[in-house]
Amino acid sequence: MSDFEHPVESSEPVGDGPYRSAETSAEKKFKGPLAWFADNSVAANIMMAVLVIGGLIMLGIGVKREVFPEVDLDMVLINVAYPGASPAEVEQGVALAIEEAVRGLNGVKEVRSTCNEGIAVIAVELLLGTEQEAALNDVKSAVDRVTSLPADAERPIIALATNRSRVISLVLYGDVNDSERVLFDLAEQVRFDLLARDEITFVDIAGTRAQEISVEVPQAELRENRITLGEVADSIRRASVEIPGGAVKTRSGEVLLRTTERRDDGLEIGDVVLRSRPDGSALRVSDIANVQDGFREEDLEQSFNGRRAVELQIYRTGDQGPIEVANAVSDYLENDIAARLPPGVDAAAWSDRSEMYRDRIDLLLRNAAIGLILVVIVLALFLESRLAFWVMLGIPISFAGSVLMLPAAEVSINMISLFAFIVTLGMVVDDAIVVGEAIYQKRSEGKAGLQAAVEGVKEVAIPVCFSITTTCVAFAPMLFIPGIMGKFFRNIPIVVIAVLLVSLVESLLILPAHLAHKTPVVLRVITWPLSLLSKLKFNTGLVKFINKIYKPVLRTCLNWRYVTLSTCIALALGTCSLPASGRLAFTFLPKIEGDVITANLRMPVGTSIEETRALQEQMVEAAQQVLEENGGESISRGLQSSVGKSTGADGGPVAGGVNAGSHL
Repeated sequence: MSDFEHPVESSEPVGDGPYRSAETSAEKKFKGPLAWFADNSVAANIMMAVLVIGGLIMLGIGVKREVFPEVDLDMVLINVAYPGASPAEVEQGVALAIEEAVRGLNGVKEVRSTCNEGIAVIAVELLLGTEQEAALNDVKSAVDRVTSLPADAERPIIALATNRSRVISLVLYGDVNDSERVLFDLAEQVRFDLLARDEITFVDIAGTRAQEISVEVPQAELRENRITLGEVADSIRRASVEIPGGAVKTRSGEVLLRTTERRDDGLEIGDVVLRSRPDGSALRVSDIANVQDGFREEDLEQSFNGRRAVELQIYRTGDQGPIEVANAVSDYLENDIAARLPPGVDAAAWSDRSEMYRDRIDLLLRNAAIGLILVVIVLALFLESRLAFWVMLGIPISFAGSVLMLPAAEVSINMISLFAFIVTLGMVVDDAIVVGEAIYQKRSEGKAGLQAAVEGVKEVAIPVCFSITTTCVAFAPMLFIPGIMGKFFRNIPIVVIAVLLVSLVESLLILPAHLAHKTPVVLRVITWPLSLLSKLKFNTGLVKFINKIYKPVLRTCLNWRYVTLSTCIALALGTCSLPASGRLAFTFLPKIEGDVITANLRMPVGTSIEETRALQEQMVEAAQQVLEENGGESISRGLQSSVGKSTGADGGPVAGGVNAGSHL
């Protein structure tokens, strides 16, 4: 052994008398996994390398990164459009019929409906543990069996509710002729450009009406040509098909047949033949109708900085990271989009959620750096430089090792799990400090390196294990929080428990091996500046404080133990009474200042869009005036507004038909 030799065995005979136990106390201390790891530094270093290197590799390729965790919401959403119907008609004709059909299905906890002008949204909340795909199929079957829906109601859209992780938005805005069409076409081109990048997979266009091809036939034309609207619609439907037609076998091989008569624009619709005349000419749709490529007749407008706008929302999918997605959009915005923009149109980034993700990572790194520095300085002042260095390494080792466990627990690197890492910064080195101080104490008593390491770690192993276990047990109940919030909060206990368990392994198996043997030359050079702190003799002052102040106070408290116990009980009662008295407020989530100011206006249902637009312009002017009085562009990234939809917390329009209408 490197720094310690086993003591010479006792020369006393081994018989049936008091010398039955042939092992000496020193030999007993060198048995077990703790002593084996302390004596075999190669095994300890291999374990450390596996934790660090494996964690870094897993962080790069195996752990999903997202702003907030994407979880199953245990809810099935049913959207049914009923154009032209009032909320009362939507409720009577659609919502009540579907509610009655799905309420009695297995796994259904609650059914809620929201009816608005022209649309109904039915939310079917599922019981915990319900198989979602099976529940979705049951809901679809139940809705298909409903035969009392109005004839004008559109086909129900049924899907599981999800929380897609939007990373950043790109706003195109400007004053051009036919701005809605120009901006929409430009958004389609930009969308294809973004999807061509490897970092981006899903881009959605928002803030504009859905495309629509309108065919308007004057009544005079119908009478003159003796044709009905139904015949026109049937002709367009029959001419706009794309279906397989089977196969034809030839000598050179098999030829697949397929009709390719899909009509995608107004010119193609206008070319559809309605009737052939006796003279051989054809009556086409364009001969009797006005065919236009336009947008659905709904009240929806969006503007940015007072100009008409359209928004492209970029989402993170799969293993993509929010920072990589945001960087790809920023690079496109700075270098490539200028070639796409016509005169009078500008582009800007909006609602970049990757910024708070970056800030949370920076906060974790800054706190970790401060923690490492404080641990090293304090331990170097009161103990020794080598001990300070190895205890400090316990923080990155524990964090890297815990990352190995995250994929198995289906935990990603997100805002909540990063918060859990920050929480563990104050706990992760506690066990390492206890073990290191115990080994240091044994060395101070004159024992050699290996003997001090083994005796020190064995002396505190049980208390350290109980300390880590009780902390893990304290966080474990968060694993059993029910509902959607439980799926979010489960990230915290999983991360905390993983970090603490790896920290326990590091402090009991790896740290003693590093403190048991001689310090390598390279490590001596690295820790040389820390050794200067040890010469300040802070340890001597601490010992004097313990002997002259702490011990007398402790002795007094023990002699007056009932007074001490009564004081502690009084403090505990006083602490518990603060929330009950109302002096200490209780809130589920703290109220914090946000970076986005939102203002929503809700007029009576049925208000014309012109009246709502006039009020919106007044609000925009007031907001611009406030911004100019307080710094203008130096404090604001832009002002986005919309008519026809509610405004969300990020400043953009809220998705969903129940949040739409000319009165918003």
